[in-house]
Amino acid sequence: MKIDERHLVQLAAVAETGGVTEGAALLGMTQPAVSRTLSMLERRVGEPLFIPGKRPLQLTPLGQQLAIQGRSILGASRKAVEIVRSFQSGTAGRIKVGGVPFFMDAVISQMIASFQGQERDIMVEQSYGNLPDLLSELDSSQIDMAITPIGSTDLKNDFVFQPILPGRNVLTCAVGHPLLRKRRLSIDDMLTYPWVAPLPGSPLVLDLHNILITLGISELQVRYSGGSLLSVVNYIASTDALAILPHSVVFSFKGENKISIVPVDIPQPERTLGIITKRKTYPNPACRKFQDHIVREFTDLKKVIERHERSIVWGQGPFLAERDRPGED
Repeated sequence: MKIDERHLVQLAAVAETGGVTEGAALLGMTQPAVSRTLSMLERRVGEPLFIPGKRPLQLTPLGQQLAIQGRSILGASRKAVEIVRSFQSGTAGRIKVGGVPFFMDAVISQMIASFQGQERDIMVEQSYGNLPDLLSELDSSQIDMAITPIGSTDLKNDFVFQPILPGRNVLTCAVGHPLLRKRRLSIDDMLTYPWVAPLPGSPLVLDLHNILITLGISELQVRYSGGSLLSVVNYIASTDALAILPHSVVFSFKGENKISIVPVDIPQPERTLGIITKRKTYPNPACRKFQDHIVREFTDLKKVIERHERSIVWGQGPFLAERDRPGED
């Protein structure tokens, strides 16, 4: 015997409302259509489903058992409708976002938290990677978006890049470091103290290399490498080591009084932090909503960082061009 699931749903609706007319209204159907369905179902099972003469309608024991199954189907149908509506409105769903470790830990994780404070039914899966890995994961749909710095090299047409923050690095040390008391920084000062090496594959590796070329230095005294962002910050705060870090990352620790910016200009990367997405992909309204949130957050963050940068009295150092040095023609 095969029973049409739609008949069970109609039986459950009648049982839930206590009448055929009311059950039909609940399902958006006509009363005669539901009455025919119930009569058809009774003939199919060969047993009465309602106790005759009872108002509101009362189910027989068999009718009660079948109505339970109908309620399960009706509940699943309603849940499916809710899922579709939530997905289309971007109020529920799953977002997979990858990015470079330091930015994700220092900045993006807080923005994810503020986003989910507004959108509590959206799940966010965060992962780490550098540009080549992130592009590969985007291409294979392992992630929905990547947040990473990128240089002037054009992406393939398969990807879309939305800039959110210009690249800006700073020389970083512990609060109270001796270099913070010097008005002019020399190359010897740079070589006196140990350094923290950037993570392998990080854009900061190239940035540090460019600084060494600018200064004519073959190598630095690297004493620590491979740590997470929190490890690096704690290490810098507890030693006299120096490190090159993105300004936005250092700014995120501003209230903790652990690390400080050595106020000297250093060569800056021709790179911009941004969001990379795949041009052709299945629509994900929650992902679009999250991307808009990130863009708004970085718009505000950019203004705050710029104000902070203007408040710093930038001193002179070995990166100042000869023609810019005072007292020289």
